[in-house]
Amino acid sequence: MQFSKFMNDWLYAKDGYYAKFRTIGKKGDFYTAVSSSMFFGGSIANRFIKVVEEGFLPEDTTIVEVGAHQGYMLADIVQFIYTLKPSLLDTLNFVIIEPHKENIEAQIKYFQESFGDVVTLSHFSSFDEVELESAFVVANEIFDAFACELVKDDKMVFMDSFEPNFKPQSEEIKKLVQKYGIKNGEISVGFESFAASMAKAIKKFEFVTFDYGDKEKRVDFSIRIYHEHHSYPFFSLTNLVTQEEEKPQNVTMQELYKKSDITYDVNFSHLIDAFNQSGIECEMYKTQLAMLVEFGIADLLEELRKNVTEKAYQSEVNRAKVLMDPTFMGERFKGVVFRKKG
Repeated sequence: MQFSKFMNDWLYAKDGYYAKFRTIGKKGDFYTAVSSSMFFGGSIANRFIKVVEEGFLPEDTTIVEVGAHQGYMLADIVQFIYTLKPSLLDTLNFVIIEPHKENIEAQIKYFQESFGDVVTLSHFSSFDEVELESAFVVANEIFDAFACELVKDDKMVFMDSFEPNFKPQSEEIKKLVQKYGIKNGEISVGFESFAASMAKAIKKFEFVTFDYGDKEKRVDFSIRIYHEHHSYPFFSLTNLVTQEEEKPQNVTMQELYKKSDITYDVNFSHLIDAFNQSGIECEMYKTQLAMLVEFGIADLLEELRKNVTEKAYQSEVNRAKVLMDPTFMGERFKGVVFRKKG
């Protein structure tokens, strides 16, 4: 089968990795910005308030999160809106796009424990079910989990019994390879259809998303598997392992299949082009460090300092530093702000 089908089954089949509720953070397979600091969601909330105050979105708009995992980021956004501009909670609507039952149940439980009946949370399985006049849409690390094809020169990977074989590229993949000049690496599948479905579902929106990757093309493969905070280069678990990679002795791909995360670096040039094709403009593209500074994270931390003990303040600053550390998330992760202006 084509690699994209193999990856899609790994992550999204009925027994796939994301079909069940997964813990993220110390007890999970990986960390995210959300699990690192509540000020990630707080900075996005600060951006949202600015967008409303500037008049781009109305006070009765809907905040939508895609790929919410436990729902922590949206909950952090709600909490910071309550702190910074509580009157908005009387008019806002909150939605999570989530196809999996276990995740929905976990998100509802978390919101109930956090906010009781003060905040009403709605769920849709996809944008195909959504029809909104306006929205502020957020997502963190979703595009690195879109299925992809693996290409090398004029070939692409097909999987057979957990082993990759390179065969001639399809016409669709060949066009993308030529467009982005990729000789070795990943070609995402689904960016265009995702952007089109969002554009159809919402008349006017701002979409803020973060992921790891770059605008510049890679010259090698980035695809890897995360399991219990260990990273395994994909090809190191196959018959195409290189001498530099060395095959892990303690695990096989069959053992990790559907029980671990599989991911790769996002080609942001491709992502931005996909949204442009649906009439959605890129307003801003920056490193995560620069984006969070733009969103006012420093001001939020300074406000915190005025209201808590120095020990509590330093604890939160250390957490926030993880988001912005240039050697960790700060430079490797990028943020994009898209707008459909209606």
